[in-house]
Amino acid sequence: MLELVLRIGFSLLVVLGLMWAVARLVRRPLSARRAHGALAVLNRQQINRNAEVAVVRVADRAIIIGVTEAQVNFLGEADVAAFEKPEHEEHVPLEPGDLPAVHPAGPGANRLDRTLLETIRDRTSRR
Repeated sequence: MLELVLRIGFSLLVVLGLMWAVARLVRRPLSARRAHGALAVLNRQQINRNAEVAVVRVADRAIIIGVTEAQVNFLGEADVAAFEKPEHEEHVPLEPGDLPAVHPAGPGANRLDRTLLETIRDRTSRR
């Protein structure tokens, strides 16, 4: 009886350990996993449901490609520095004179919007 309990306990620990390892792998961002070598996706833009344009860093070159379900097309090259994110962005201090004196959405600014919203609510609400 004790042997059966130990076997079940050990099997449960192995399964939980495997689940923990898989969860750690899945939790990592995809870009972090892909950016380790000389090949990394710098940016991508969806064009429609089946096509996108991607910028891929290969060694020290940025290659622009078109990707569809059926094929990958070379579109051109670009400067790598234009697509890489900066380490940190500089803080730009603002002087009090640079800010507007009155907030654009201050008191009374949305009076027309509120009445329009109330009219739409009155016409669309169920009674």
